[in-house]
Amino acid sequence: QVQLVESGGGLVQPGGSLRLSCTASGRTLSRGTMGWFRQAPGKEREFVAGHRTGETYYSDSVRGRFTLSRDNSKNTVYLQMNNLKPEDTAVYYCAGSGSHIITSQIGNSRMYNYWGQGTQVTVSS
Repeated sequence: QVQLVESGGGLVQPGGSLRLSCTASGRTLSRGTMGWFRQAPGKEREFVAGHRTGETYYSDSVRGRFTLSRDNSKNTVYLQMNNLKPEDTAVYYCAGSGSHIITSQIGNSRMYNYWGQGTQVTVSS
């Protein structure tokens, strides 16, 4: 059984930064795929960023502002979010898969086996 625990959400002004963390316990996911998704009120969950060995992918809406990094020694994945905008407001979820997800499916939430509880990010002045 794998548990994912996120932290680092909060309230930030437009243009500010936050770093989210997600730590996995119960099993290492170092060889699998890790991702971040978000869900705003009244909207469907959407892909933000994903990583598998040697490759990182971003949605168009966050590319150039968000950076996903991974520390396998700590079984932790991070999402550095810069130049935040009000439209980034959402609950952010960490997701993991013990296997390699192919490129065309890395943004598909159904491909991920494990999910964190979510952390709220609010961007507002």
